[in-house]
Amino acid sequence: MPIHPPTPHASHFSCDLTGRSAVVTGASSGIGRAIALALAAAGADILVHARSNQQALEEIAEWIGQLGRTSMRVLHDLNTRAEQDALVDTAWKWRPIDIWINNAGVDILTGEIAQLAFDEKLTQLWQVDVESTIRLSRSVGARMRERGHGVLINMGWDQALCGMAGDSGEMFAAAKGAVMNFTLSLAKSLAPQVRVLCIAPGWIRTKWGEHASEDWQIRAESESLLGRWGTPEDVARVVRFLASEDAAFLNGQIIQINGGRA
Repeated sequence: MPIHPPTPHASHFSCDLTGRSAVVTGASSGIGRAIALALAAAGADILVHARSNQQALEEIAEWIGQLGRTSMRVLHDLNTRAEQDALVDTAWKWRPIDIWINNAGVDILTGEIAQLAFDEKLTQLWQVDVESTIRLSRSVGARMRERGHGVLINMGWDQALCGMAGDSGEMFAAAKGAVMNFTLSLAKSLAPQVRVLCIAPGWIRTKWGEHASEDWQIRAESESLLGRWGTPEDVARVVRFLASEDAAFLNGQIIQINGGRA
C-alpha cells in the first residue's frame, strides 16, 4: 500500500504573528512603514519609531488599529547613544519584544543632508546605520537571549556585495557591508535562542526612486532580472516571513531582495 505524504495545512504556512510584539525603527515612511503594517496584518502589536515625524507615526498607528492590533509611538534620534539606550528601555517597558527590525537609516540622497559634504554624510551614515544598528542589536539580542527566543533583522544593501561607483555607492557599501557582516557574527553569538538575519534590498522605489531621473529609472529596471523596481511591500513581505515561525530554520543569512541581479 503506497504511503502518501501528509497534506500541508494552510495554518502551517501562514506567517502568523498573533501574540507577538515587534519594534520597527524608521517606521515613518517607505520600507519601515510597509514592514510595520505587514507585521501588524500578520497579527503582531507594533512599536513604531521615528526620529521626529510624529504625525506620520500617528497615521501609522491609526492604520495598525484598523488591522485590530495595538501600537506604541516613540520618537528617538538614534544619532546618540543615550537615545539608542532610551529606545530599548522604552520598548521593554511597553512589553517584552519578540521581533526587532533595525530599519532606521540616514537619508543622504534627499533633503538637507544631501547638500552636505562627503565627510559629513559619512559621519552621519556611520553613526546611525552602523553604530546604532550594532548597539541596538547587541542590547536587544541580550534581552531576547535571556528570554529564550527572538528574531532580529537588520538592513543591508545588495550592492554592498558587488560595489557601486560614486560617492553614495562608496558610503553605502562601507556602511551596509559593515552591518551585513556584523549580522553574520551576531547570529553566531546569540544562537540558538535568537535568530539574526539581514535583508539586502536592491532598487526599491522609495522617495528617491519616485523622483529619480530617467537614466536612473532605466538603470534600476535593467539591473533586475524581473525588469522593474521593487516596492516597499516587496521588502515587507520578506520580513514578515523571516519574522515568523515559517522561517524557523533560517538564521545568520543575508537575504537579497532585488528581483535577481541582471
